[in-house]
Amino acid sequence: MTRGVVLLFAVACGAAVANVYFSQPLLVTMGQDLDMSAALVGGVVTLTQVGYGLGLFLLVPLGDKVDRRRLIVAQLLLLVIALAVIATAPTASILLAGMVAMGLLAVVTQTLVAFAAALAPPAGRGRVVGLVTSGVVIGILLARTVSGVLADLAGWRSVYLASAAVAALLALILFRILPRHTDIRPETLRYGQLLRSTITLFAGERLLRLRALFAFLIFAAFSTLWSSMALPLSEPPYSWSHSAIGSLGLIGAAGALAATVAGRLNDRGFSRRTTGLALTLLAVSWLPLACTRSSLWALIVGVILLDLAVQAVHVTNQTLIYALHPNAGSRVIGGYMVFYSIGSATGALAATSLYAVAGWGAVCALGAGFSLVGLALWALLDGRESGLQRQQLGSSTRHKAESASRRAR
Repeated sequence: MTRGVVLLFAVACGAAVANVYFSQPLLVTMGQDLDMSAALVGGVVTLTQVGYGLGLFLLVPLGDKVDRRRLIVAQLLLLVIALAVIATAPTASILLAGMVAMGLLAVVTQTLVAFAAALAPPAGRGRVVGLVTSGVVIGILLARTVSGVLADLAGWRSVYLASAAVAALLALILFRILPRHTDIRPETLRYGQLLRSTITLFAGERLLRLRALFAFLIFAAFSTLWSSMALPLSEPPYSWSHSAIGSLGLIGAAGALAATVAGRLNDRGFSRRTTGLALTLLAVSWLPLACTRSSLWALIVGVILLDLAVQAVHVTNQTLIYALHPNAGSRVIGGYMVFYSIGSATGALAATSLYAVAGWGAVCALGAGFSLVGLALWALLDGRESGLQRQQLGSSTRHKAESASRRAR
């Protein structure tokens, strides 16, 4: 895992996951172009997350069974087709079907994260996962900036045409660069057994279930903000363009810094403290966000705090759960990310619906509620989580010793 290869993983992850978020600054324009009702416009984000959730459960576990290099390239090529369907959609129904397919295939991001974690040395896994996740963070947040600029220049359809071209180029590069042979032993389970084993892993690991619940809550809060932010900013007193709304992604990209720092802190054993501090920041971030209509600076501060907090918890989660079962990395991360997708879909649907009924203040109260539940959960399970992490670290140490013994023989 040279730094160049890690950078390639980060770029590919960012480009793939960006597709899930391109639509957020474009919802109003897409709805007007295809004569969509407010409910259908909200469905664009929700159905994308539904597709993403299905992909996490149905496709990501294949990374433990088949050649990950070929799986990644195949998903990217199919993603090109889905993006072309969205870009040329003549009706709302075709657009929504394309969004589901695109979300389903964009989970190539998680296949890449699991592959990077598998190739990384155990002592530096947190650092590698943090760097790759920083690419995911930048992709998520810059997606809004890129889509806003392209939409203002050439219309919303140009966003998906450009993304299709990037995905095709990445498929070619990754086919040539990714290792053809690794020490990772593929599972011999049948596909149905592979999916059932994902459920079994969750049933047998309390730490995995706890971290998945954190994922649901933090990404419900994350989606509450980012899926509804375009609504008040497109109205007076701001009346911002697509480009201006998307530019907030540049501010939120500070979350990439949190991803790399959190990865290093996890390698040093500070995962519990990192989680508690980040969840506290997440809850606090909604205080300045509630003042969005009266202060642009309050919005900026809130966006930075929220993105720093979410990405710190996310990297901590992935580093901890992968160490539980390195040989089942794709299934563990894929199952965990199902909760991310459910949380994102819940936040998006609830926020857009609530804004129409009760306004921005109610949206902020919703996001704060998700955040406070996460913080309360961490506080209540403080001692238990510490014990689970000590067990996990002991298991990881035994795994390293066994691996060293096998190499010596």
